[in-house]
Amino acid sequence: MKQFISDTYHFILSIVMLLPIHNFRIFFLRFLRMKIGKHTAICRGVDIRTPYRVSIGSNTTVNKHVVLDGRGEIFIGNNVDIAQEVNIWSLQHDYNSSTYSIEKGTVIIEDYVWLASRVTVLPGVTIGRGAVVGACSVVTKDIPPMCIAVGNPAHVIGERKDCLKYKLGSRGWFR
Repeated sequence: MKQFISDTYHFILSIVMLLPIHNFRIFFLRFLRMKIGKHTAICRGVDIRTPYRVSIGSNTTVNKHVVLDGRGEIFIGNNVDIAQEVNIWSLQHDYNSSTYSIEKGTVIIEDYVWLASRVTVLPGVTIGRGAVVGACSVVTKDIPPMCIAVGNPAHVIGERKDCLKYKLGSRGWFR
């Protein structure tokens, strides 16, 4: 019975996340106790696991086909741009465990971070304010503020100028 309830919950959530009415998706996620700031856009097709353990700040954009695995907790700041097909994991299996046990780790993404398409963020990582992570990178360790990181595993290749004043987010009714 417990599995049936869980499956039904995930089915309903996945259907709601496909609806073309942005304000309804935000309302439903807030109903599930997900913390979402003002003017934040969460596009269609986002897969959110354990929404009540995910917190997103204001003026943030989460594009389509993103996975937010809140089982361990995710904190996303203000004015963050999360591009298409990004995976943010907060729980994984311990590959050294004889029982294949799980490891949790809170993921923190600070203000003004840009995660380019197909980035993967692993549990326990903090990405500092204003950092940019290049497309297809795998973030296994913390990224310092105002850095540009790329690769698998992601490593710092440069710095970003600290002139960040933009606001993201705003979505129309049917996006």
